[in-house]
Amino acid sequence: MPTADTWPVAANMLSFGATAADGTPNLEAPATSWRDQLRQVADLGFTEVDPTDAWLSVGEMSDARFAELREVLGEVGLSVPSVSTTRRSLVDADRGADYLRFAHAIVDRAPALGAQVVSVGFMQALTPAQERALWFWLAEGHHDDLDDAGTRDLAVRRVRELADHAAQVGVQVSLEMYEDTYIGTPDLAVRFLEDVGRDNVGLNPDLGNLVRLHRPIEDIPTMFEKVLPHTNFWHIKNYTRDHDPATGAYVTHPTPLVQGVVNYRAVIRRALDLGFEGVFVCEHYGSDSLGVAALNRDYIRGVLRSAGR
Repeated sequence: MPTADTWPVAANMLSFGATAADGTPNLEAPATSWRDQLRQVADLGFTEVDPTDAWLSVGEMSDARFAELREVLGEVGLSVPSVSTTRRSLVDADRGADYLRFAHAIVDRAPALGAQVVSVGFMQALTPAQERALWFWLAEGHHDDLDDAGTRDLAVRRVRELADHAAQVGVQVSLEMYEDTYIGTPDLAVRFLEDVGRDNVGLNPDLGNLVRLHRPIEDIPTMFEKVLPHTNFWHIKNYTRDHDPATGAYVTHPTPLVQGVVNYRAVIRRALDLGFEGVFVCEHYGSDSLGVAALNRDYIRGVLRSAGR
């Protein structure tokens, strides 16, 4: 059992985007560029990092480039407890088969990185309207067709396939909750997980994805109570949230964990009571995202310490 000081609390690389400083895609950029970005993470005191494919796609790298990445990680002193995929739905109408193939490649490489878990989901690419918005969640995004039983069945089968592969190499799979997908609410997520029926598959309860929406949402503690028993990995972030009944207006904004509408002190302690032992990955949008992630890491360790870990 990890302690508060050794618990894997990783930085997400989303804040660096998918390109080097000169605009070169990270997959093609020299290892010195990766080193510069990863060193910024280490300089903030992180000892763990999640190399999300929105930064650098581990599933698409050549063996030689993968070896370079492992070397750089060792040089800067960062371990990799998890690898997340982002906006690569396993049932994307155009590229779902490719994304499944990349996910399999990540599973194959996870043990070499020391990763315990691979996070996947059904979120899709931002729409043009989302790309233009101040915050992408202010515009309507992709909706899975919840009445399309065939595609949902395909989603279940592909997760099972990935999970069976992951079990062979000792890796877990986590399903990231995201609005308007097959796992877009707690009830949908739990039902989907039950249909998958694999012991090494759990939920990534990234309910910040729901809290930030400018629409009605389920009671927050109730949502967590439904999904925490099934949680094996956690993208964790917080938002302010306000609603004016007179006008119907909603206002949300990214915020450090300690300041948002979700009481993560209570939620994390509840997760521990239910047996959670997984990786936390700190996320944040806007401002100095990496700096806020470092604040969130310290907050999480403080909550773990207060819970006797």
